[in-house]
Amino acid sequence: MQPGTLVLFTDRPEQRQDLVQALGAVAPCHLRDAAVVVPAGDCIGFVADLNLLHPTLLRGLRALIAEVPRLPRLFLMRDMGERSLATARSLGADLCLPPDAEAGAVAQAMRIRLTNPTTPTIRPPRGTGGTGIAQAADKAGAVLAGLLDAARLTGTVDPMLVDHGLDPILGAVGEAGLGAWLDTVRAYDDATYQHCLLVAGLAATFAIGLGFSLRDREHLVRAALVHDVGKARIPLEILNKAGPLDPAEKAVMRTHAALGHAILIEAGGFDDSILAVVRHHHEMLDGTGYPDRLSGDAIPDIVRMITVCDIYAALAERRPYRAPMPLPEAFRVLRSMESKLDMALVRSFEQAVAQA
Repeated sequence: MQPGTLVLFTDRPEQRQDLVQALGAVAPCHLRDAAVVVPAGDCIGFVADLNLLHPTLLRGLRALIAEVPRLPRLFLMRDMGERSLATARSLGADLCLPPDAEAGAVAQAMRIRLTNPTTPTIRPPRGTGGTGIAQAADKAGAVLAGLLDAARLTGTVDPMLVDHGLDPILGAVGEAGLGAWLDTVRAYDDATYQHCLLVAGLAATFAIGLGFSLRDREHLVRAALVHDVGKARIPLEILNKAGPLDPAEKAVMRTHAALGHAILIEAGGFDDSILAVVRHHHEMLDGTGYPDRLSGDAIPDIVRMITVCDIYAALAERRPYRAPMPLPEAFRVLRSMESKLDMALVRSFEQAVAQA
């Protein structure tokens, strides 16, 4: 890029030539596809004009931020909902503007930011999710986004990145309680993100309820965060389907456990218990699970624990076509799976959730 370049990330390039021209009066402006990773060069700031609820659109944005973390950044919001604002905060937004903001006003806001770097960061108004637990969910969600994006793009992940999501989850659940975590995470519109964060919060609750040491709590939450990493390699039309999957789609979806295992093997740095969770969290004690139809003692305790959290999360999460299942009903479903789940762990899990 040229020295002193601004970047406009957008998913509607044909409609934003007015913004390219207005920003060009401030500094040379390059329009970029938000999903494409480009070298930062001498980039001095960027404007994001895209739908923040589509994680695949954020690859280039995240890469640029990682390379030049102190860049001024303005966001044109498609909506001002909780999830969109949470994503903008996690990406370090300096200013959030409505999508129809006049191009000259956007350019002037960038000019002010560039000429006065000490300008205080402008936060969303009170009442839009700026609480501690929302910020913890933002941080954990950003870690999860990085993991899934890396797995999707490269087929591997950075083990060190996972650890950045542990403290926010354990701290939020320990201080604010499971209910607040569930309510916050259910605001995520992306089903995979919502599910993985729910499982991680439930795993934290389970570990706290069982009196685990901090190290063991972190280990269980680490396993929960990566348990569905294989879904990064599932076609989006299947992964994000609004209704139930047909038999062929189910068969494809079931490959995510083995795919996730292969991703972590390729990455290195994950111990055998984490690898077991990723590959075997859909195994059942009676041998009816997948991908290896393990049964009984062949399924380690940590896998059994994450399986309980995983099934409960699937029942408790919000979907476009159904509301979350009430807690008592979800527990009845778990208790009905006597031949498939470790009932001693189910009882301990129910007690931990009730106390939380």
